[in-house]
Amino acid sequence: MLRELARLGTIAAVAEALAFSPSAVSQQLSVLEREAGVPLLERTGRRVALTPAGRNLVRHTEAVLELLERADAELAHARSGPAGPLRIGAYPSAVRALVPAALAELASRHPELEPMVSEVDPAAVAGALRAGELDVALVHEYDLVPGEPEEGVALTGPVFAEPLYLAARSGGALAGHRDSPWITAPVGTLCHAMVQRVCQSAGFAPRVRHLVDDFAAQLALVAVGQGVALVPHLGIGRCPPGVTLTRLPLYRRTRTAFRAGAAAHPAVAAFAAALHAAVPAELRSA
Repeated sequence: MLRELARLGTIAAVAEALAFSPSAVSQQLSVLEREAGVPLLERTGRRVALTPAGRNLVRHTEAVLELLERADAELAHARSGPAGPLRIGAYPSAVRALVPAALAELASRHPELEPMVSEVDPAAVAGALRAGELDVALVHEYDLVPGEPEEGVALTGPVFAEPLYLAARSGGALAGHRDSPWITAPVGTLCHAMVQRVCQSAGFAPRVRHLVDDFAAQLALVAVGQGVALVPHLGIGRCPPGVTLTRLPLYRRTRTAFRAGAAAHPAVAAFAAALHAAVPAELRSA
């Protein structure tokens, strides 16, 4: 809670992030202050600021939490192997195209595991992992939009890479669509930022008409002449007639994310292995 307060700045924001009531957060932080024996918080208007002692304590938080994750992983190894609930987050195109095969592989190897999948945008994964809402997740980044490091979150190297395609009613170079209307994911997502950066690299700003998160829906809009879109490989599975896909020299790369210290947890490692087995060979070698 103290770490989240240092990040977010208000008791209300901490309560929302960790699914507690504001009064519960305040009570727990008061308990921590009494145990520390020095003031950790001070009021500054409507916000709560950390004292120097509070900031010093936060500096040790990530190391402490990482050690706890490692201890939990060792205890899990000492038990009967991967078992029990495993909360998995994944972005929509991975949920459709890869996660079912990964879950089938996981069930065949570790039938005692109980995977629970939630669709989560990569931008929300770090908070969900820190809050304990997820145990492991798939996140992606683009060549022109790299992922940002997140406190308390560890990442594997790229599990697979997908080429990007320009989806339009007619083919041609990216710059040839500078005057076309564009269909992108909602503002605030990596996919939206990717379209902006790719178009800027081609010398223009996209004229966005539609904000649609689902790639299949984007392709359907392209098919009826509503604009052009950039779609990664996992999103082109059911490309409608009339849409031309032009491969671009750009990639979306997917990594596995988990809390720092949890890499050796048997359930996390089991999911990572099952996911790797489910990735088509052409994407692993991309």
